[in-house]
Amino acid sequence: MADDGFGADRTSAESTAVGAWATRDTAADRSTSRDTVVDAPVAGDDVGDDAEVELHGGNVTPVSRRGDTVLRQAGPWTATVQKVMLHARSAGVDGIPEPRGFEFPGREWVGYLEGTVPAYPMPAWVWHDSVLVQSARWLREWHDATAGFVATRPVWRAPAHEPPDVICHNDFAQYNLVFDVPESGAIGGVASVQEPHLVGVIDFDTMSPGPRVWDLAYLAYRLVPYLDEPADRAPGAERRDERLSILLDAYGMEFEHVELFRAMSDRLRELADFSEATAESTGRAELREHAAMYRADATRIEEETTGS
Repeated sequence: MADDGFGADRTSAESTAVGAWATRDTAADRSTSRDTVVDAPVAGDDVGDDAEVELHGGNVTPVSRRGDTVLRQAGPWTATVQKVMLHARSAGVDGIPEPRGFEFPGREWVGYLEGTVPAYPMPAWVWHDSVLVQSARWLREWHDATAGFVATRPVWRAPAHEPPDVICHNDFAQYNLVFDVPESGAIGGVASVQEPHLVGVIDFDTMSPGPRVWDLAYLAYRLVPYLDEPADRAPGAERRDERLSILLDAYGMEFEHVELFRAMSDRLRELADFSEATAESTGRAELREHAAMYRADATRIEEETTGS
């Protein structure tokens, strides 16, 4: 079953990183004139002489790789997205693929990140506490770097949310994180889970202004996690309170739990609406199942965390 663009369904335990973006198809596209994108870097066709190889990420938008460059369809939002990425890179945030320009209509070019991107069903190493810590710290750096970003005539692929304190990634979860994963080993004859190292983040195309808690809540939903999954598919859920504390401590700002859980349920209901709209526009009936899952999770989270 294909992914709706927000990691609802994955068929393999892990996949090789496909570069700066996992493939994405969305109903949130916005129309704009050509002059909306004139100030972004434009790369032309000089992306190397290597053969172009199609990359498979489980979605429907074509994406390919040529040497160390990833190529995918550009949209009206591409200029704004690449400007934000350049801004964050210049502020010292590591692990952001290099924006290499675009043509609109046409394709964009971004740097390829070597590493492993986990996919559902998640491999055991995803639930290592260090993944929570590294992910939260990277997200804090991204938010701090983008808090001062000012764009001229920005175009966003996804809706903005109030208050627009930072630029939210809007799909910040383990399936959009790139890791260096040591080979599994054994200690005293017992299999051990090796600590992975976060090397980068992909799939920035749905970024938009919003509050910090919007990204943080979705990361908690996916990585603590708060999904309604069997224990063997999400072993971290057995320690939810402890793992949520680890995540929030690593991010380094105080958030009321009620605020975080409210943002989590709001995020899931918006995601359900998006999935249904995409199902209607693309004919992908499985997205209606994803929408039902998100709404059920939102209701359950609201019931379980009332008074948190």
